[in-house]
Amino acid sequence: MTYPLPHGLPGLFIALEGGDGAGKSTQASLLCRALEEDGRTVVRTREPGGTPIGEKLRALVLEHGHGDIDARTEALLFAASRAAHVHQVIVPALTRGDVVVCDRYIDSSVAYQGAGRNLGAQAVLDVNRWATDGLRPDLTVLLDVDPAEGRSRRSGRLAEDRLEAEPDAFHTSIRSAFLDLARQDPARYLVLSAAGSPDAIHEAILEQLPRIPA
Repeated sequence: MTYPLPHGLPGLFIALEGGDGAGKSTQASLLCRALEEDGRTVVRTREPGGTPIGEKLRALVLEHGHGDIDARTEALLFAASRAAHVHQVIVPALTRGDVVVCDRYIDSSVAYQGAGRNLGAQAVLDVNRWATDGLRPDLTVLLDVDPAEGRSRRSGRLAEDRLEAEPDAFHTSIRSAFLDLARQDPARYLVLSAAGSPDAIHEAILEQLPRIPA
């Protein structure tokens, strides 16, 4: 993948995707540090969240204690958070020429709500494309994790959020959806096994970064 980038902006947009416990946060930290050492200005962010309103929506949709949240409401809350995130944070950063490293993006909604909640991939994709004005990452890194392994990795956390706490069958459908998305657009995806060592995964990501003018 080489310049020019698909969104036509001077920055670089990298999304990290995968099931819960895949190691996205670890790889985001390693990647941001490497990019900063290379002299890049990096914006590290996450979804849902990334803006004041997005963080409030994150709490509503992920934390326990807010009552029942039906699947469509859940999908729309994620899309609303993403709309604010893209227009208030990501696009301004890309316009400045920064590198954006984002923990989750549209593919997570397609996987979790489209497949996991049975709303349909295309319906969820359409809503999110509208919310983001069609903004796509230059590179999506998919860390593929077995659901049982992901749950084992999460066992040391204080508590699981609403989606993490879903049964393994839910997480299995999500894994399949992520892999289907990668197969449909292989030029934009780097699929790596989350079972690899963090350093090996990091080196594989660095090798695949799109080249942009310094």
